[in-house]
Order: sequence, then structure tokens, then C-alpha cells
Amino acid sequence: MDLKNESVVVEFILLGFSGPWKIQIFFFVTFSLIYGATVMGNILVMATVTFSSTLRSPLYFLLGNLSFLDMCLSTVTTPKMITDLLVAHKTISLWGCMAQMFFMHFFGGAEMTLLIAMAFDRYVAICKPLHYRTIMSPRLLSGFVILSWTIGFIHTMSQMILKMNLPFCGHNSVDNIFCDLPLVIKLACIETYTLELFVIADSGLLSFICFILLLVSYTVILVTVRQKSSGGLAKALSTLSAHIIVVTLFFGPCIFICAWPFSSFTGNKILAVFYTVITPLLNPLIYTLRNQKMQEAMKKLWSQYVSST
Repeated sequence: MDLKNESVVVEFILLGFSGPWKIQIFFFVTFSLIYGATVMGNILVMATVTFSSTLRSPLYFLLGNLSFLDMCLSTVTTPKMITDLLVAHKTISLWGCMAQMFFMHFFGGAEMTLLIAMAFDRYVAICKPLHYRTIMSPRLLSGFVILSWTIGFIHTMSQMILKMNLPFCGHNSVDNIFCDLPLVIKLACIETYTLELFVIADSGLLSFICFILLLVSYTVILVTVRQKSSGGLAKALSTLSAHIIVVTLFFGPCIFICAWPFSSFTGNKILAVFYTVITPLLNPLIYTLRNQKMQEAMKKLWSQYVSST
């Protein structure tokens, strides 16, 4: 294609949610409240884990890092989506779009890896309780966190390095609430079939491997507990249920989007909202509402704060 005859794209139009003005206001209020609750909820979890003397277990260290990643993942897209609900022309600059895609894959890849670390923590806690503190040492925990951030960075760089120099001209409408990488690639002025296959292989492979590893780890835990004690199976299920819910909520939309990455339909927008807005809120709710130790630590910190002020 002759790029000289085409207008060079300097911004993209995010079609987002279209509809009457009252619907837009309803979405604005709803998503604003959800995002506010997400930020406050995850900050509360991080503060409780950091300052509570009763939450020095490796699990809560990993949980605090998960809350940080959730908050970052939501912040990459949600504020822009909320402000776009109040304007007629929903645009984002070319580099703003690139930044969204970079950090989405960065924090998403890091969170997938961290969930595996949390599954390993539960395996050691349930199957090797006498060696738990020895195995889950501070050095190993730091290694898990560094590894998760490293994999997230490698994943996003492998996605972005081939897209930075793509020529965009003419069409610039992205039928989603944020810059979705597969949909942006389709707007390039050159043949992108090979690049599209690479995106499917890269994102799909990471999601699939992490999901399979998590399923295997939970299966091993349940089989081990059942062999040792049939009565301990119910307790193990109770302990793992929160992790299984989080994994399902996180990987469900991911796998569905990866299955049809280059299709534009309303369901994609709903899944995008669920992935970037709803899930980061549900994670702190699931871990706090089902965790008595976390609730007690929050009450204790609140009492200390009230008494000091």
C-alpha cells in the first residue's frame, strides 16, 4: 500500500459503550463507584498486610502483591473509560494507546505468574505443613515476586516490540473500551496475518500454560489430602475455594478473548469490563470476606488508628 496517499494516524477512536445520554451517565456513576471501591479495597488489603503484626505469613505477602497488581491493572484502563463516558469524541493518542497495551500485558502477565506462586504456597501449606516456613522463605517469596514482574515484562515486550513501528493510516476506530492489541493490529496498513498468529500464540500460550499449571497444582493438593485423610478434603476445599474463584474469574475472560482475539462484538466489551473493572474489585472482597484472620487484623488496625487519633 502507498502510505503517502493515506493520512497518518496520530490518535485512535475508542467506540466504547454507545447509547442514550442517560445510559452513559448510569455507566459513569456505576463504573466510578466500582473503581473507587477497587482502589480503596486493594489499598486496604495492602495496608493491612504491611502494618499488621499478625499477617506475617507468606500467603499474605503474596496477597498484598496481588492487590497491588489488581489496582494497577484496573488503573491502566478504567479512568480513561470513565472519562470517555462524558465526552462525545472518545479519542486516545497513538502513544497513549501503546502505553495502555504495554501496561495491560505487563500487569496481566505478572498477575498470572503470581497466581501460580500462590497456588504453590497453598500446596506447601496443605501438603507439607511442617516444612512450610522453611520452604516458603523470604528469599523464595522475593524470587516469586521478581519472577512474576520479569515474566510480565518479557511478555509485554514480546508483544510490543513488533508493533511499535507498525504503520497506521486511514482507519483508526477501535471497537472496545480500551486499546485492545489484536483490534489495533488489524488497523495497520500492511499485511498482519503473521503478526496476528504471533499474538495468539504468545498471549494464548502464556494464559494456557498458567491455567493448566494452576489446575494441576489444585488437583495434586486435593489428591494428596484425600490420600492422607478423607476428612481433610473438605477443609482443603474450603481453603482453596477462594483461590479457585479468583483463578476462574481472572482466566475465564482471558481464555475467551484469546479464543476470538480479532473479532469485534458486544460480548468482547462485556468481558473487557469484567476483566479490567470487576475482577480487580472481587479479588479483595473474596480474600477479605472469606478470611477471618484478615478481618480481625483490619479491625485491630482500625482500633489502633481510632485510639491514636
